[in-house]
Amino acid sequence: MRIRATVAAVSGALALSALAVPAAQASDDSSYRAQAARVLAHAGSPGADRTAFNAAAAPELGVSFSNFKVAKAVKVGTTAPVSVTATYTLTHGADVDITSEDFATGPFLYRGSSFDSAENVLFGAYPATCTATSATTANCKGAIEIEPGDLWNANAGTWSGGGLALDYSTEGEKVQGGLGKILVQRLSKLTADATPEPVKKGKTITVTGKLSRANWETNKYAGYSTQPVKLQFRKANSSTYTTVKTIKTNSTGNLSTTVTASVDGYFRYSFAGTSTTPAVNAAGDYVDVR
Repeated sequence: MRIRATVAAVSGALALSALAVPAAQASDDSSYRAQAARVLAHAGSPGADRTAFNAAAAPELGVSFSNFKVAKAVKVGTTAPVSVTATYTLTHGADVDITSEDFATGPFLYRGSSFDSAENVLFGAYPATCTATSATTANCKGAIEIEPGDLWNANAGTWSGGGLALDYSTEGEKVQGGLGKILVQRLSKLTADATPEPVKKGKTITVTGKLSRANWETNKYAGYSTQPVKLQFRKANSSTYTTVKTIKTNSTGNLSTTVTASVDGYFRYSFAGTSTTPAVNAAGDYVDVR
């Protein structure tokens, strides 16, 4: 399992041995990252040996999470980190002081049918900020940071949201999954090139292009094969594209088709998207018909 930590990904036993920090450092943001990585790695690492971790099981904090809200989808490219914000309601017992420097909470995302079998976990570099709405509830807002290097291509698709709470003074903790859904998608690109330019009316126009998407394992873009893509056209004096035909990308993501020249206008390709790859439109390419 890959798990978002300071800069590099940390997993399993490494997180337990290398990321434990003393409570005296609780107010330091780097300690939140370390403690969150330790807790989430062992709570969500599939098949991990939790014997040593469970032998000194931390007390469960009397908190719960609800009203978790996050974007419907987040698009991740090949190099630039992406941040997505989540909000949630934190409900806690009277014995939990959320204003203490020893207390921290934050949202996280995980990929898998359940948190106990998660194949990957992502969270933020800093704890969430919370505003008390009563003696036992608070509205919280936190960022989840995503770097392409923390993802495998197979991770693209539906992820679930969760909430984490930590008390450094008691070493108490609470992890709750199943709070919401979000699509983590491989950023897509689409091109279109119509030739010749200019062209005589009634002659053939060839429109080529390519549909590609981020490969998180090579940090490059690669063609997206056998995907339906619409060829669209809008007249020079119009703002509306209409679909001319639908074709599929070849094994390397390339597109090519022909149309008959009729009037001046713009050709583009349009991809509707999938659960793993967002929708994208190519920039329109103008053709002067004479």
